[in-house]
Amino acid sequence: MMATEMIRLHIEETGEDVLYPRGVRLDVLAKDYAAYHASRIMAARVDNEIRELFKTLSHDATIHFIDMAQQDGALIYHRGLVFILYVAARDLFPDRRLRVLHSLGHGLFCDFREMRATDDEIVQIKQRMRELINENVEYQKKELYKWDALKLLNEMGMHDKAELLRFRSKSTVNVYYLGNHPNYFYGFMPCRTGDTPLFDLIPYRTGMVLVFPDITSPNALPNYVPQTKLADVFDEAEEWGRIIGVETAGDLNTVVAHGGARELIMVSEMLHEKKIAQLADQVTASGARLVLIAGPSSSGKTTFSKRLALQLRVNGFDPHAISLDDYFVDRDKTPRDAEGKPDFECLESLNTAKFNEDLNRILGGETVRLPKYNFRTGTSSDTGATVVPSDRTILIVEGIHGLNPKLTEQITDSAKFRIYVSALTFLNLDDDNRIPTTDVRILRRMVRDHSFRGYSALQTLQIWHSVRMGEEQHVFPFQENADAMFNSSLVYELAFLKNYAMQLLLQIDNTVPEYSEARRLIRFLDYFLPVMDVDVIPSTSIIREFIGNSYFNY
Repeated sequence: MMATEMIRLHIEETGEDVLYPRGVRLDVLAKDYAAYHASRIMAARVDNEIRELFKTLSHDATIHFIDMAQQDGALIYHRGLVFILYVAARDLFPDRRLRVLHSLGHGLFCDFREMRATDDEIVQIKQRMRELINENVEYQKKELYKWDALKLLNEMGMHDKAELLRFRSKSTVNVYYLGNHPNYFYGFMPCRTGDTPLFDLIPYRTGMVLVFPDITSPNALPNYVPQTKLADVFDEAEEWGRIIGVETAGDLNTVVAHGGARELIMVSEMLHEKKIAQLADQVTASGARLVLIAGPSSSGKTTFSKRLALQLRVNGFDPHAISLDDYFVDRDKTPRDAEGKPDFECLESLNTAKFNEDLNRILGGETVRLPKYNFRTGTSSDTGATVVPSDRTILIVEGIHGLNPKLTEQITDSAKFRIYVSALTFLNLDDDNRIPTTDVRILRRMVRDHSFRGYSALQTLQIWHSVRMGEEQHVFPFQENADAMFNSSLVYELAFLKNYAMQLLLQIDNTVPEYSEARRLIRFLDYFLPVMDVDVIPSTSIIREFIGNSYFNY
């Protein structure tokens, strides 16, 4: 009798080398190391490439398990729930087409394209989802030739998916099956339906919100709080998509393929300009003297604030920009985080008392010499710009803490107008595959970091998790405090950023953990035909903040 052939696996959680039978499944292996993770294991990184837990191992490898506290694990969990939601809706209402439209807080807003979902129907869908999860069905993955996959998708009425894949360069397509339901999903899947037990389905507006755990609380469902203002912005964005006739990546590719990119760019930019002019009118009508602008990383806050200032000049005002960076406390007084490192993201890293004092003096009509922070020495001095106020002066402050009430707690609310800025893309890959806002922002930041800060794509990816954690703590909890919101996303930008980001991502090799994320982004960008019309992009465009040749001096 032949001995079982063994393979050597290096387990990063323990640092040990272990022997397992060739052909061992990753879900079996995961059970042996579940105790080293505080949340559910959703996948594994095998030699820095993500593998689903139903995969087997046939050679020596280095293994690191991905749990729900990591972004990749959370996305796999969310994707599995979306497939379960799709199957439940298909089982109950086979003549309707479910759409997964956009994120909304700690959930995804979904609806039926044809009609409003009733509360009773949502209860039925939720019950069917629970049944599918309890059945613990294993997902099946089949690799089809591209044209066979397109035929299958068209026969199922998934024309949006067929249109998406028609322009993709890869010759094969991975189709997932849940029971007898096939579907195409961008990204990896859980092993079984039972791997996604925590969820809720809540009626909201014309559809429902699928609620799930996130990386900040991977073992519990968050208490879902409706975000009305954010939902209104997405509704507006979807209306923009209908106006320009582009709602999915397939729609965008069709426009590009037929030579319509230049007009699409111009219309998108004019929609931005119109919205910024409307916001300037709102500020003017409010009587506010202080405009506070906040948003997550790479949302285009800087360009937005400068364009808003120009529109306020059109309205007859004298805007002055004040940088929160100049109010950092001296570096030796900077608070420390849990690891003992300087925490430059927390509100306490700013001299808010001095900031409020200066604002009140300016708003009271006094001439004020602003501070200037020296990042080289880590100290502040009174060498900044001088503000000589008049009755037409408006102060514009931009920074991550802009919407935190504690930042300006000594300023009367009647003097403030708060604006939240983010790249809330309304473009989806197809009806079931949304484009996360974070993907747009990481690509923007990657291109800007390389062009203007000398950082590689690898360095940008290495710090992105900490950036995201800072946003979860300091930005997102206050977004509903805004008096208005601005969506800085441009429908054409992913097709344009592809030209810059792809070459940066290809430089990341498989010797680093970030390789799997680089490969994911490369596959993501492969869905888009490139837009090359850089000359038609205005010098005042948001996208110029990231690619260069902007009219504004940063």
